[in-house]
Amino acid sequence: MSPNRVTFGLALTGLCLALSGCNAVDRISNIGGAPQFTNIQNPNAIPGYQPINMPMPPALTEARQPNSLWRQGSRAFFKDQRASQVGDILTVVIEIKDEATIDNETTRTRNNGESAALSAFMGFETELAKIMPDGFDPTNLVDADSDSSSNGAGSVDRSEDIKLRVAAVITQILPNGNMVLNGRQEVRVNYELRDLQVAGIIRPEDITSTNTVGYDKMAEARISYGGRGQITDVQQPRYGQQVFDIIFPF
Repeated sequence: MSPNRVTFGLALTGLCLALSGCNAVDRISNIGGAPQFTNIQNPNAIPGYQPINMPMPPALTEARQPNSLWRQGSRAFFKDQRASQVGDILTVVIEIKDEATIDNETTRTRNNGESAALSAFMGFETELAKIMPDGFDPTNLVDADSDSSSNGAGSVDRSEDIKLRVAAVITQILPNGNMVLNGRQEVRVNYELRDLQVAGIIRPEDITSTNTVGYDKMAEARISYGGRGQITDVQQPRYGQQVFDIIFPF
């Protein structure tokens, strides 16, 4: 085996080990056990969290009705029970039912032909015959044809039906009154852990009297629904296969 192949093999092995990293060590240490729950954390303290900075209109002052028992926007007689401050909790209702069908087809054909002759070129055509191979004919100097064709077709048929409810916490109030929310829910059944995460920006006006908000009312919505455990591991390709699929050019 050549030194280059040995070097390539060692480099590929090192790459696979680096990709697996601590994740593989953690999974090996949990063999025979159920996936561990993550600790409950302050969303603002999670590494990578960044406060939201969005374009803001001029600040508005809240209008109050004099001599009125009702506060504007209130849904209860004594106090508005909807989430309104950092740390308040509300329920996000996720009901996604999307269908998309796309069908594309492209066909391209091109034909080219070129011919050139050098039957008379200041008498030098006879000199060319001396240096060119036998059978050289200056009247048929160049004759080139090209033919190319391309045919492509693609289709997408997708259908999604997701119905979920998850409690989220208000983590930030923007200057215009809009609220940033972040919610996470983990449910473990046997050795499989389901993980649901939701984040986005909502308007106070879109919170219903039951303290819920629909996912379609959320701007910059980020919804993740997945899992961890033995079944998920079986469904994932091995690290070596994933690396092979990325770097193999054919």
